[in-house]
Amino acid sequence: MARTQKNKATNYHLGTLKAKLAKLRNELLIEQGGGGSGGPSEGFDVARLGDARVALIGFPSVGKSTLQCKLTGTESEAAAYEFTTLTCIPGTMHYKGSKVQVLDLPGIIEGAAHGKGRGREVIACARNADAILIVLDAGKEGLNRHREILETELETVGIRLNQRPPDVTFNKKSTGGVRFSSTVPLTKLGPDPEKMAIQIMREYKISSADLLAREDITVDQLVDVIVGNRVYKPACYFYNKIDTITIEEVDQLARMPHSLVGSVHKRFNVGEPDEEDALKAMIWRYLGLTRIYTKRKGQHPDLAEPVVLSAVRKGTTVLALCQNISTQMLRDFNFAMVWGKSAKHNPQRCGINHPLEDEDVVQIVTKTNSQQRQDKNYQAMVQGFSDKYHKKKAEARKKKQGKLRG
Repeated sequence: MARTQKNKATNYHLGTLKAKLAKLRNELLIEQGGGGSGGPSEGFDVARLGDARVALIGFPSVGKSTLQCKLTGTESEAAAYEFTTLTCIPGTMHYKGSKVQVLDLPGIIEGAAHGKGRGREVIACARNADAILIVLDAGKEGLNRHREILETELETVGIRLNQRPPDVTFNKKSTGGVRFSSTVPLTKLGPDPEKMAIQIMREYKISSADLLAREDITVDQLVDVIVGNRVYKPACYFYNKIDTITIEEVDQLARMPHSLVGSVHKRFNVGEPDEEDALKAMIWRYLGLTRIYTKRKGQHPDLAEPVVLSAVRKGTTVLALCQNISTQMLRDFNFAMVWGKSAKHNPQRCGINHPLEDEDVVQIVTKTNSQQRQDKNYQAMVQGFSDKYHKKKAEARKKKQGKLRG
């Protein structure tokens, strides 16, 4: 591939080679995985807590444990030698009324995607996180290209950083052949995009499928859609130890995309756990967190404990708010009254798909009894409540009889 010239004539050949390479790399990772139970290894099984989860990824001795201590107040072992942290250490960061779980993971090395240095377990934890914070040593970045190495390791195992899933619909079929269509011109798949797509599917032994492209995608994006095991994560980069380099080098690193420079030791852009700083604000922004205050009819809004929604998890709509509070509220939802930035006027009557913004006040109005009776599922719902009531009553009677016999 490196020796092949890149032009329209060779685009079809390069696309086929990329598909073969992705397939062989995926088979190699599965083979090295051992085909076990697939569960997390000892020391890396951490329960999901809080409103979001952030994983700290980086090479050894870049200051991840000290950074987690500054963010969460969790005491993690930190020393001057490499591989101080050997397991996953969780902590909770409190910021703007939200609780963000921060995972301090062991340092990874080049070749971690293929299992070196427990890299497989570390990357599996990062795959389950809502966002990734990559910690880099500013003094070593200029010579060692740590950022490029880490991006390559994560991309090898199917983690796409700061990308969104392609707007492509792909459905496998048992018969019927390949049906390819697009709503926009495809300029990145060569002169014959359909031939390119069919050849890539043939590499994965797919002979019948429907594929609809709604955007101009590349060969790599098409391979990701066909493979189907890719995850898309927001990622930000923190260059630590900037007190060891010159101001010109700091300026160069600060201009890198998705990056923030600072020093944990000198407290540049990093404060104490209960202080606001630039790094916490950056994590909040990349997680897409939104604070929503709820309000009962005729009462003041509850400003003490907001409901925190995440754009990475369920979204920031009224639907996500109802799912976060109660499934019964979602079932009986009628409309919502919204005050705040997302409302055109205060209050605004909104539907369930209305997007919310930070610090909005929402009042959920449920259906009346007459509206619930008109629902086509009303009889099944009443029957379910009745069955649950009689079952609970029978269990209580049986328990009482058991006590009398004893």
